[in-house]
Amino acid sequence: MDRWTSKHAKDWWQGRPWVCGFNYLPSTAVNFIEMWHPDTFDMPTIQRELGWAADIGFNAIRINLPYLGWVHDAKGLMERLDQLMAVADSLGIDTIPCLFDDCGFGGDEPVWGPQADPVPDVHNSRAVASPGRAIVMDPAQRDSLQDYVRAIVRAFRNDRRILFWDLYNEPGNRMNFSDGDYEHYASALEQSALSLMEACFEWARAECPVQPLTVAAWTTPLPGDDSHPYQTEIDRNALLHSDIVTFHAYWSCERVSEFIDFLAVLDRPILCTEWMARAVDSQISDQLELFHDRLVGCFQWGLVKGRTQTWLPWPDELVKAHSGNPAHDIWFHDLLHEDGRPYDQREIATIRRLTNSEARM
Repeated sequence: MDRWTSKHAKDWWQGRPWVCGFNYLPSTAVNFIEMWHPDTFDMPTIQRELGWAADIGFNAIRINLPYLGWVHDAKGLMERLDQLMAVADSLGIDTIPCLFDDCGFGGDEPVWGPQADPVPDVHNSRAVASPGRAIVMDPAQRDSLQDYVRAIVRAFRNDRRILFWDLYNEPGNRMNFSDGDYEHYASALEQSALSLMEACFEWARAECPVQPLTVAAWTTPLPGDDSHPYQTEIDRNALLHSDIVTFHAYWSCERVSEFIDFLAVLDRPILCTEWMARAVDSQISDQLELFHDRLVGCFQWGLVKGRTQTWLPWPDELVKAHSGNPAHDIWFHDLLHEDGRPYDQREIATIRRLTNSEARM
């Protein structure tokens, strides 16, 4: 199976409602391992929170799957994914599974089993990558990684509840290297991640899914840097291999509009699979309308305030690098309190207005 043509991608996109979604973990999960582990898979909370999301107007969720869950409990993991998608579908919500992830915000390697409680006052303190750096960088693990990708895609390759496959989140993300090993291991990780990402496209295409495949371009220049976005070797290859264009952008409306202009020349459907961070001026009040008017699908980070603590800001140095304010007096991500009350009712009104009044493409 070859990469989709531009016409195939646009035909798939034509006539769909505007995609307005969010990256989802239930509020009771500290990370994606806790979300999917059989001992902590919390279907009542998932049903309640996705019900709130549907009432607001969301029509898609992006979720990360843990490779270790497949290693230790493949049948159970796929059954739980099927259960979640059944609930989402009943509410008019499509699902986007993400198979790998290098964004290990918490710094630890993943371990299948009970997860530690969140570190107080720290954003996403227990986030772990999947499969984890050690496995990404170990060539002997590739056969098992291939088995995982092909098994998951094969099981759901004709499943219309899946909008598209997001094969790898932020491949090569360098965060949380210590100073002493940064240069050596960061370079080695990037090359291993690039190789794995390219293999993922090959493995997934071998299963002939009806859904498109993508990996988001995610590296953007910092303020004062006039270079183009998404120019790393990994980002360029992600865009080259993807059936549809996806990207990440935690930036102001003005800058994101420029990023969309840059990506529009690829002549394929465009979706932003991570955005919305109030402290760095990535806000629903202006940017959601931009996505809507330009027919760019979007997935903000977070729904309900919970154990990930993503209402708290990124580390101060990261917020400041984005010309933002690291103050804790406004929520960074997330929309709702644990009981479903909105953090900001005006945001909910904006989402409802744009999702209920949008025209078919």
